[in-house]
Amino acid sequence: MFAITAARIDKDNPLSALEATERPAPKVPDGWTTVTVKAASLNHHDLWSLRGVGLSADRCPMILGCDAAGLDEEGNPVVVHGVIGDVAAGGGDETLDPRRSLLSEVHDGTFAEKVAVPRRNLVPLPEGLSFEEAACLPTAWLTAYRMLFEKAGLQPGGSVLVQGAGGGVSGALIRLASATGYRVYATSRSAAKRARALELGAHAAVEPGERLAEKVDVVFDSVGAATWAHSVRSLKPGGRIVTCGATSGDAPPAELTRVFFLQLSVVGSTMGTRDQLERLVGLCARTDVRPEIDRVLPLTRAAEGFAAMAEGDLFGKIVFTL
Repeated sequence: MFAITAARIDKDNPLSALEATERPAPKVPDGWTTVTVKAASLNHHDLWSLRGVGLSADRCPMILGCDAAGLDEEGNPVVVHGVIGDVAAGGGDETLDPRRSLLSEVHDGTFAEKVAVPRRNLVPLPEGLSFEEAACLPTAWLTAYRMLFEKAGLQPGGSVLVQGAGGGVSGALIRLASATGYRVYATSRSAAKRARALELGAHAAVEPGERLAEKVDVVFDSVGAATWAHSVRSLKPGGRIVTCGATSGDAPPAELTRVFFLQLSVVGSTMGTRDQLERLVGLCARTDVRPEIDRVLPLTRAAEGFAAMAEGDLFGKIVFTL
């Protein structure tokens, strides 16, 4: 079957490690099943995998991709939950299983004609959502859903700052938070991306580091070192930073004096559970909330999508179709 793989690890030139090739049909262990992929979306995780983050050289070639929507073995439309973990080992939350992984780290991913997953990882795809829209949900949008509705501890009508508008998680946070009544501020170096953030529902969009019109209750930060100081200084006393990544570096000054004096909280968040994905899918199906899709490409042109993500030339999700 046709697939997009990490043929090797290349930290300096990751795109050179990307390969379009034929791969064997997936093996199906007990308790697993296969999905015929109709659409899959690209994440920063896929780009980092080519650099060896979360993927070791001895596992290459590895089919990339965490997200997919398609048809199960009975022909039913489904969304794939990409977390491979033991619910019991995580105390009821598979993302807390110490041995959890994402598709494309230990097991082949979704950038292929078929993907094998545990049966419990399938979420029914309701009418009203396309395969392309549904394929955007399991990583970026699920991460945003959990950050906003579980980790943030917000009250209705609260205020939030989303750092780095333009990425998949950031766009999802702007859309979800504004749609559910929060006052949303967003940052971006790009005037075009700031304008798009306003179109998604942001109350205001400013340049990185610019002082906001008010202090906010919660900051969502996936950028890390480049935005950390601004995130800390944008919070009200008692406020909270929810972080799910560090694309600009993971070692900024901690600013502990400000953290303890203002009684700030820093909370980490990674992905979400299968049940949260089912609720997110249902929310989108019942409302007009939809993922922002930057472009749709056939899987045969995956290299174009990877290059656009590497250059930061996108707003929203890049989707591959089969």
